Amino acid sequence: MDNFQFGRRVNYWRTRRRMTRQEFANLMGKSLRWVEELEGGRRQADPQLSVMRLAALRLGISLERLLADVTDAECVSDSEIDTVRRALQRHDVITGTCDDSSAEPVPVERLRRSLAYARTGFQAGHFAQLSSTIPALLVDATRAAQRHHGDDQLTSYELLSLTLELVEAVAIKWGDTELALIAGHRAVAAAERSENPVIMASAARHLGDAMTNHGQAAAAAHFVLTAANRLQEDLLRSGPDGYSVLGMLYLKGAMATAAASEADDRNPARHARQVPEFLDQADEHASRLGTDDNRLWTSFGPTNVSLYRVAAHVQLSEGADAVTVAAGIPVQALGNLPRERRAHLLADRALGEMQAGLRERSVDTLLEAEQLAPEEVQCRPRTKKLVEDLRLLGTGSAECRLRGLADRCGLPG
Repeated sequence: MDNFQFGRRVNYWRTRRRMTRQEFANLMGKSLRWVEELEGGRRQADPQLSVMRLAALRLGISLERLLADVTDAECVSDSEIDTVRRALQRHDVITGTCDDSSAEPVPVERLRRSLAYARTGFQAGHFAQLSSTIPALLVDATRAAQRHHGDDQLTSYELLSLTLELVEAVAIKWGDTELALIAGHRAVAAAERSENPVIMASAARHLGDAMTNHGQAAAAAHFVLTAANRLQEDLLRSGPDGYSVLGMLYLKGAMATAAASEADDRNPARHARQVPEFLDQADEHASRLGTDDNRLWTSFGPTNVSLYRVAAHVQLSEGADAVTVAAGIPVQALGNLPRERRAHLLADRALGEMQAGLRERSVDTLLEAEQLAPEEVQCRPRTKKLVEDLRLLGTGSAECRLRGLADRCGLPG
């Protein structure tokens, strides 16, 4: 097991034990920075057996359990989602004013490291554990934006906006679209305070995603495309970061437009015709970027554009087309993307396979996604609905495998 995998396992069990990093550092006889580097996979050498044994002891589990892959996902509970909601409802977080604490604001670089750690967890497919990380991150980022001055204050607003984007993204995974919408609006407001067009575009694409998932697809498409037009010149001057977020705006515009087509009973074709145009716009910016990259945690590049083509076909109920596009994505390129992106593609492909009548293949694809990121399959409402639909439709020789998956998803027998 390499250091990154071991660090993620330590973080998983530490958060399950409701233990802070500082508390775990004290128990291990190490510094807080040591724990941050361990859990973030940034320590140079593979973990020593003695370190593994001591970590297991301090976490109250066997070494075998600490090192084992998690088969059953630890899904977020309603009470944990409420913890994040309460953090968003705090007076100081809503108004951007300081709380009564006399503590100095967190230094910008430390805040950046904490955010990067949380975003890395999200991209690894660990969504539930973020419920214990996000509240403190929200408070720290709000306090930093209020109490820092000059360039540090502008940077703090950037980090606050990116933190709120994380809340939006994980709330979508949790199936709480109202929470996502609130966080998305706040992210846009903080981004404007940062005076950074790249951050403004990043926040806009997240709000567009939240609006689409909340049933406001047509408005979402208009919002993200307006943002793209407003910010395009500045973003093109910003280099790779700008290309990435500009491309993502067009990808979110494509998905919002596809969702608007699905919701339009009178003239869905007028929306559907625009979807390929927006995907082609994103492809242009991916070509300008020249490679797959993960700037501002976008995973943007030619491969991610292909993933969105699959998702758009699925949204438009064009399952056979989705399966064809998915089959054409190079395996090596896909393997370089974060786990969350790969598992998301597999879930989309499974839905496309069901639409195309390939239900046994759909089950196997879901099982592949589950091995990659259990929470993406076992905990997400959209994927659990797919499992339920497959049960109702029947999956032939895959029935037994589907039954086990349904059990792990917590679906009634």
